[in-house]
Amino acid sequence: MKDYIVRATAIDNQIRAFAVNTTEMVEEARSRHNTSPVVTAALGRLMTAASMMGSMLKNEKDLLTLQIRGDGPIQGLVVTADSKANVKGYPFVPVVDIPLKENGKLDVSTGLGIGIMNIIKDIGLKDPYVGQTHLVSGEIAEDLTYYFATSEQVPSAVALGVLVDKDYSVKQSGGYIIQLLPNAEEEIINKLEENIKRVSSITNEMEEGKTPEDILEIILGDMGLQILEKMPTKFHCNCTKDRVQRALISVGKKDLQEMIDDGETIELNCHFCNTKYLFTIDELKELVSEISS
Repeated sequence: MKDYIVRATAIDNQIRAFAVNTTEMVEEARSRHNTSPVVTAALGRLMTAASMMGSMLKNEKDLLTLQIRGDGPIQGLVVTADSKANVKGYPFVPVVDIPLKENGKLDVSTGLGIGIMNIIKDIGLKDPYVGQTHLVSGEIAEDLTYYFATSEQVPSAVALGVLVDKDYSVKQSGGYIIQLLPNAEEEIINKLEENIKRVSSITNEMEEGKTPEDILEIILGDMGLQILEKMPTKFHCNCTKDRVQRALISVGKKDLQEMIDDGETIELNCHFCNTKYLFTIDELKELVSEISS
């Protein structure tokens, strides 16, 4: 099954909801970065959130970036998404080995440690919007719940889950974001809180064969759920050798000449997708000539 996002409303537009399957996307990221299980879970959760938050963007060229920096062994994560829910991301440290929690779950919170999350929205204004929140738990879903409530004043329920298989591949990955709009009545809030308790966990529901639509049906089915749209989401990096070449030119003629003098082909990696780009001595000389001309 290809990954996709479902967008919906309930209770006459007093609630908006998003649910997503990101299993293929997160497996692609795991494979590219060769992450250990706890890093796969952390990166996968953030990518899952970014896919839904990207789909909330209004304009085609809008971009969302989620950055986490912590004092745990993972050190940090960076994920970006566009309005079409194309997502890419990378961990600062791809391989981290820490004990499981007492309940047998991967300990993402300890992996990230104490730190901050930046939410950056480039929506075509002179300067991008930057929101920031402390990691209240390091579990990512709770941190985003806190961000939505404090920075955007939108009460939200966020659930994110990544189930890693015994061979370290991604078995299930998905999540939901359910938000109360300004006209939501108090009794609706109470009912929503009760309904959310029906979902054991995202990955448990997915293991039982539940789709994003099914999960929203469990939570909002008795609250006038209306499915508005189903859209694809995927891992996608827009890096090319030309883009990397432009970055290489920006280091300047002096540094390029030093690379040429070293007499070896240089290798540059894209952080987001781990693609390797090679530049020969002759190619470096061409770049220097472009700067000189």
